[in-house]
Amino acid sequence: MRPAILLVSIVLVLAVVLVLIAGETLSRPAHRVVGQPPAELGVVPIRLPVTRSDSVAGWFARGTGRGAVLLLHGVRSDRTQMLGRALFLREAGYSVLLIDLPAHGESSGDRIGFGWREAAGVTAALRFLRAEMPGERIGAIGVSLGAAALVFARPSPALDAVVLESLYPTITEAVSNRLEQRLGSVGPILAPLLLWQLPLRLGVSADDLRPVAVVPELASALLVAAGTHDRHTTWPETERIFMAGREPKALWAVQDATHVDLHAYDAAAYRARILVFFARHLRQPG
Repeated sequence: MRPAILLVSIVLVLAVVLVLIAGETLSRPAHRVVGQPPAELGVVPIRLPVTRSDSVAGWFARGTGRGAVLLLHGVRSDRTQMLGRALFLREAGYSVLLIDLPAHGESSGDRIGFGWREAAGVTAALRFLRAEMPGERIGAIGVSLGAAALVFARPSPALDAVVLESLYPTITEAVSNRLEQRLGSVGPILAPLLLWQLPLRLGVSADDLRPVAVVPELASALLVAAGTHDRHTTWPETERIFMAGREPKALWAVQDATHVDLHAYDAAAYRARILVFFARHLRQPG
C-alpha cells in the first residue's frame, strides 16, 4: 500500500502546486503598450485618476449629441478590443470612451480582480463622462470581465442603457466551467483550491464575486447577450442573469457562438442590434 499512498500524495501535491500557479497566472496583470488609435476615430488620449496612486488610460471621442457610450473590454485584453464597436458608434453620432481596465493595457494595477477591482476604473470613467457631457444620456457595453466590472461598479446615478456580454453569474461557476474544459470531470473538484486563493490574492471572497446577485440593482435598460455554445458561461447561466435583471430588458442569443468577441463573430448583426438598442434608450426626449 505504501507505494500507492506515496503516488497519491505526489499527485495531490502536484495538483495543489499547479492550482497555485494557475491562481498566480490568472490574477497577474496584463500590462502592455496599446499604441495609436485609428485616425478616423478622432480620439483624445486621457488618463483618469482612480485613487491617489492608480489611474486608468483611455481614449475619448466626442460625438454629435446623441449620447455617450463607455466601452469595457474582456480579461487580459485592452481598449483596442473595443475599437470596432467605437467606430460604428462614433459614426452613428455617439460619443465613446474606451478605457483599459485596471491592471490591463496602460492602466495601473497589480492584480486582475475578476471585475471586483476593475469596478473602480469604471466609476472613474463614468465620472469623467458625466462631467464632460452634462445632460446627455449615457450607456455602456461590458464584455465578460468588463461586464462584471460594470455590474460591480453599481453606477449611481443609473445608466440609461447597459449591454452585458458573456457575463459570468458567479465566480464559482466560472472557475468550475473553465477547469472542466481543461481537465475534464476532475476539474470542478479542484475549483475550491482556486477559490480559496481569492482572499489571499485579492482580498475578496467567492461570495462577493456573484454578478448575478448584483444585476437586479441595475436600474437601466438592459441587453444581455451571449453565445449559445459558450462553455465558459453556459446558456442556462446567461438566462439566469437575464431573469435577474429589471425591465426593460432584452436577451440576445448569438447562435452557435462560443465565448468569443460577439462583434468580431458577426459584425453586421451586432451593429444592427446595438444601434437599435441605443437609439431606443439613449435618444433624448423631445
